[in-house]
Amino acid sequence: MSTVSKAFYKPLSLGMSVLGGLLAGVVFKQVWKYVGDNDVEAPDPKDLNRSVQEVLIAAAIHGAVFGLVKAAVDRAGATGYRALANEDPK
Repeated sequence: MSTVSKAFYKPLSLGMSVLGGLLAGVVFKQVWKYVGDNDVEAPDPKDLNRSVQEVLIAAAIHGAVFGLVKAAVDRAGATGYRALANEDPK
């Protein structure tokens, strides 16, 4: 990757990461509304009034959603970069 290409890809990648994080948060909240017994907020691991099972399920779903969205956003960014720069962003 050329120096100009690297300089272009870094801010693009950073912006895509921020958007991906925001999107993942929205997706997780929607999933949790469906899974979490009508709780709007996922349980805080330090909230001892919530069950261990509920906290661990929320953490697993949170991790899966963020991982999936991050991979999708990274892939979309790399594909878009390749379309614009005619090279892979490695």
